[in-house]
Parts: sequence; C-alpha cells; structure tokens
Amino acid sequence: MVVTIDFREEDEAAAAAAMKAIAGRSDEEVLAAVLARKGGPVPFLQAAIDAAAAAATKAIAGRSDEEVLAAVLARKGGPVPFLQAAIDVAQRRSDLFLDPSAPGVVAEMAVEAQAKAEAEERRKRAKGEPRKAAEMLKKEETRKAEEMLKEEEPMKAEEMLKEEPMKTEEMLKEEEPMKAEEMLKEEPRTPMREAGRDKVERAAVVERVRDPKPNAGNGLDLEKYSWTQERPEVTITIPVPQGTKSSLVTYEIMKNHLKVGLKGCSFIIDGELFEPVKVNDCLWTIEDGNTLSILLTKENQKEWWTSVIKGDPELDPRDMKVPELRDCDVEAKETIVRILSHGLPKAMNFCPFMHNRFSYH
Repeated sequence: MVVTIDFREEDEAAAAAAMKAIAGRSDEEVLAAVLARKGGPVPFLQAAIDAAAAAATKAIAGRSDEEVLAAVLARKGGPVPFLQAAIDVAQRRSDLFLDPSAPGVVAEMAVEAQAKAEAEERRKRAKGEPRKAAEMLKKEETRKAEEMLKEEEPMKAEEMLKEEPMKTEEMLKEEEPMKAEEMLKEEPRTPMREAGRDKVERAAVVERVRDPKPNAGNGLDLEKYSWTQERPEVTITIPVPQGTKSSLVTYEIMKNHLKVGLKGCSFIIDGELFEPVKVNDCLWTIEDGNTLSILLTKENQKEWWTSVIKGDPELDPRDMKVPELRDCDVEAKETIVRILSHGLPKAMNFCPFMHNRFSYH
C-alpha cells in the first residue's frame, strides 16, 4: 500500500528543507543518519512506528470501519486469514485473551453469525420453493387430465358438451369470434376437450379440499392460497393479479391472527393462526408482480403445523414426509403420528434413535 503524507502548512518550509537534504542519498544512508541522531535502535524503531501509525491513520480517514475491514479482507485473500489476523491484533494490542472466558465469547460470536447466515439462506429458499412446487403440481394435474380425457372419460366430456351447446356456438358466432379463431390456430383443441378439461380441474379442486394431501413442502395447496413449512417457519403463497404493487396489499399480523388481502376487496385470509408466531420475525413481499409471499416464524419452532388457519382444511400428519419417523418401529410411528402436531420432544420419548440425531435446548 502506498501512503502519501501531507505536511501541515506551517511545516512546509521544514519539509522542503528535509527533502532537499536527502536528495541524492540512498534510503539506507538516510535511515542510518536518523538512527545515529536518535542515539540507538530502540528510539529509532519507536519513531519509525509512530510515523507509520500516523500515516495509516491519515490513510483511513473518512472511511467507515466496514470499508476499512472489507479492504483488509480482500487483501488477506479470504475470511480465515482475515479472522486470524484480527485475532492476532487483538491478542497483541489488548488484554482480551488474558481473560479465561475469551475463547467462549469468540465462539458465541461465530455461532450467532452462522445462525444469521442459515436463516437468510432459508428465507431465500422459501421464496422459490412454493412457486416451484405449485408449477410442478399444475403440470402433473394437466397431464392426468389429458390422460383421463383420452382413456377414461370421453363419454362424460361429450355429455357435458351436450348440456351447453348453445353457449359454445354463441361464443364462436357472436361474443369472441376472432379470439376463438386465434385459439384454434394456435392449438388444435376441440370444445369437447376444453369442456372436459374444465370439469377435471374443478373436480381436482373439490378433491383437494375434501381429502387434502400434503405438497412437496409438507403443506397444502388450497383454492385461495398454498402453504409449505419447515420446523422453524411457514411460507404462504397467494396468487394476485399481474402487476400488483405492495401499496395495494392489506396486511395485519398478530401473535395468533393473520389478515391479508387487497385494498377494495374482501380479505383472502382472515382467521386465527394454527399456533402463535413471532410477529417481529414475520415478513411479506410481492414476487414477479403476481404472487404475494408471506413468511411466518413459528413461536414454537419444534412443532409441525397441520394447517395455517384454524377451520381451513388440515393435512393428515401420517402423510407428512418427516425424516424422524424412518428409524422407528411400527408401534412407535403410530404413537408419534398421534402427537406429532403437538411438538417433537414428546415424540422423541417413544423413539430412542431420535435422541442421537436431534437435540433442542
């Protein structure tokens, strides 16, 4: 690092004289002359250190601590050498490590930093996974509906078409003739196929409400919203009109109640939460202009939820993909399933394998 030293205005004459005095002399000659004038190596080295410290202080003037430390981190070539250098400086220039509790304090700082990094990573995953799961579910339902139309229910689709022949003809003749022609050009779909597809999609929604099955995130895909969960948190995704801005969202969160919707419309969700949440750790965001994503942080982070809002459809704990059940025998699994929604610690009493794999404090 090259450090430029600016002399004070009153010292300009002395500085000019000093520069003129050392002109044409090597660094070694100049330093040897100063060493002789200081009367020994110790005073000479102390003077050199003081001059370097003054120059370094001037070099970082006007920069924040984070900017200075970031520059040192880059120069050290990685976080581990940087932390080692910081510990070395603290050891040499303070009495921190004379305190027996110092290693524990440093370790606690590292654990806290790791927890923050993991929480941030979970939030990033939570924003992407519900949308991906919903897309996969939609593709799977479309595939099943097409197979059903081809093999299982051609007659049912034909009967449904007979019930509304006039509506189809009116749409083609009067309401949207150009739109209908464009659709036919883009994709060869028959009215029978479209009628059957609509019926299958409605039947799929009814079936999910009547007999809900967990999605890939141990949650449910409901008519108005979907939700997934990990043990510490729940993520809710709500489809909204394309281009929705955050200023149009109405959001109220309390420890035991959630109310969310769009201004000018009835609330999409308005009810008592399945379990209490940490209000200050909950957040929401608009993604891609068409999805409202809400992250709820559970107050009891050892529990699995079977629903988000009390009174909404609940999933069966036996259908959840919980890794803790794999090492238990049949009897233990049945017992755990009965109490799973009330917290993992109770279930652990029935399955000793789980004590070796999970611990909570």
